[in-house]
Amino acid sequence: MTTLNVNGSAREFQAEDDTPLLWVLREQLGLTGTKYGCGIAQCGACTVHIDGVPTRTCVRPVGSVSATDKIVTIEGLSKDASHPIQKAWAALDVPQCGFCQAGMIMAAAALLKDKPRPTDADIDAAMTNICRCGTYNRVRAAIKHAAGARDRNLR
Repeated sequence: MTTLNVNGSAREFQAEDDTPLLWVLREQLGLTGTKYGCGIAQCGACTVHIDGVPTRTCVRPVGSVSATDKIVTIEGLSKDASHPIQKAWAALDVPQCGFCQAGMIMAAAALLKDKPRPTDADIDAAMTNICRCGTYNRVRAAIKHAAGARDRNLR
C-alpha cells in the first residue's frame, strides 16, 4: 500500500507507479469530481492542486507524487462550496454541461491565490482549460467577481 495526502487526509491505495494520478483519485479513492477529458494534459478537466500548483493528473504518474505532497481535489477545495470561486461560479451560473468545471474551478482558485486581482492577460495565461460549451466569458466574469468579493472582504 502507498499513502498520499489528499484533501488533508492520509489516503492509502494500491497501484503501479506509472498509473496516472487521475485514476488513483477516481478509482482507488472515489474522488470522482476530477474528470478524464483528453488524456494528454490539454483540456484541464483533470486539474487538481499539488502543493498549490494546478496540475493535470491524466499524465502525472502517481509514483512521481510523494506522501508529503499536498493534493487538493475539487472535493477538498471547500467543505461547503464556500470558496470565493465556487460562490462566483454559482452566482454567475457559469456551467453549461458542467463536465470541465471542476478543472476550471481548480485552475481559477490557483490563479486567485497567486494573483488576487488578475488582469485579463493573467486570466488568459492561467485559464488554459478547454470548455466545449464555450463558457469562457462567464469564466472570466466569475474570476473577476471572486476577485472583487475578496477585495470587499479585505476592507
